[in-house]
Amino acid sequence: MISRTVLRCLLALAALVAALALTVAHGGVLPLACWYFLDTALFAVAVLLLRRVPRGQVVPLVLAGGVAVAAVGLLAPPRTSDDAYRYVWDGRVQAAGISPYARTPDDPALAGLRDPGLFPVGDGCAGWDERRTRAGDCTRINRPAVHTIYPPVAQAWFLAVHPFGGRVRAVQAGGAVLAVAVTGLLLVTGREAWRAALWGWFPGVTVWAVNDAHVDTLGALLTVAALGCAVRGRSQRERAVRAREARGREARGWSEWGRAVRAGVLLGGAVATKLLPALALPGAVSGLLSRRPTRADVLLLGSALGTFALSYLPYVVASGTSVLGYLPGYLREEGYEQGHIDRFGLLRLVLPDRLLPWAAALVLAAVVVRVLRRGDRDRPWAGALLVTGTALLLVAPAYPWYGLLVVALVALDGRWEWLVVPAAGQALYLTGGQVAQQLAYGTALCVVLLVPLLRQRRAGRVAVVAFGEK
Repeated sequence: MISRTVLRCLLALAALVAALALTVAHGGVLPLACWYFLDTALFAVAVLLLRRVPRGQVVPLVLAGGVAVAAVGLLAPPRTSDDAYRYVWDGRVQAAGISPYARTPDDPALAGLRDPGLFPVGDGCAGWDERRTRAGDCTRINRPAVHTIYPPVAQAWFLAVHPFGGRVRAVQAGGAVLAVAVTGLLLVTGREAWRAALWGWFPGVTVWAVNDAHVDTLGALLTVAALGCAVRGRSQRERAVRAREARGREARGWSEWGRAVRAGVLLGGAVATKLLPALALPGAVSGLLSRRPTRADVLLLGSALGTFALSYLPYVVASGTSVLGYLPGYLREEGYEQGHIDRFGLLRLVLPDRLLPWAAALVLAAVVVRVLRRGDRDRPWAGALLVTGTALLLVAPAYPWYGLLVVALVALDGRWEWLVVPAAGQALYLTGGQVAQQLAYGTALCVVLLVPLLRQRRAGRVAVVAFGEK
């Protein structure tokens, strides 16, 4: 017999899944912004009701909901991003034995790899996700005249997905698998099972991770695994000490060191997927500046850097300096270049453009130092969330899927207020413009600052009441 509490949660979850399905498959009925607002409201209701579900029933409910939320992203081709088509192309090029960094999609030498799925013929090339190559051919691959921008581990993922059809549907299915894997890993790693729903039921998982199939999901998976591995290694220290006392030096902390290496390898792989997870590195060694560094700290940092470097090695041998791909051009295009700055919207309210990158770097460095001095080693995701969320607030990007890493870290840490950061990116993506950028990220900053203060105030009141009862 299903309890009334579980039934309410199931109904809210069903409403969320239905709304997400309509968002993906039939979004034209309402403006996309309205669907996103409805999805977010239903998500909040479903999570609040989940908090009331008996603890023993939370895990299967979260996992089932995570599968459903991911699955509805497969109902239609990508709706708001065409990056998945580049993923398919890069996987296809590698399967043909060619480095994806060596040639551009419109290179005539790769004409034999083209098909109507990536290079449509006869449809007028008028779709939102279609454009012309330099030779006048129609393609769904964005920026067909430039080299790929995606790092080596992302390329390995594209190649791994290629045998499963070599089409965008396969990449979307891979995104769904990754999204559900993150949910499962959060249920294993996290301290409170309900928090996994902050990722698994989050509307952005349907849209950004599955429907648009962004490879950021793989980076989030590897980051969650790395941070969880690092914490489990430290939690075993006391038992390792007792074992040494019982069996002598033979039981010295090899287990902890091995976990540190595995955590570093995973984190290095995350960085070699999308670069953004590098912001989680200070969290992984929280408190490093306020204590004596341990061998585990050195092993974690060294293995992370080594993994990142080694992942590039085969491509450097094959393609030389072209492994940088379109990264320099992308930074110019996205408004990070001095003299043509379109980012750093909040800082622009108080500083001239020439100072914006330096001011952002200074603020971010201060946050990193704070994490390295005062961060909690038993909660590395807290420091990782603070650094990553701060970086996005400072840069104010227009791509909401950059926030998938923030969502995963929120699910580990439980500070739900940081979810407004990817939401700000979504609002900016739909509207565009400097005013929208400052309004969206300004609102996000206010929420991130005010909610902890209200939380502390409430905790203080509870403590006062408890003291009075005594």
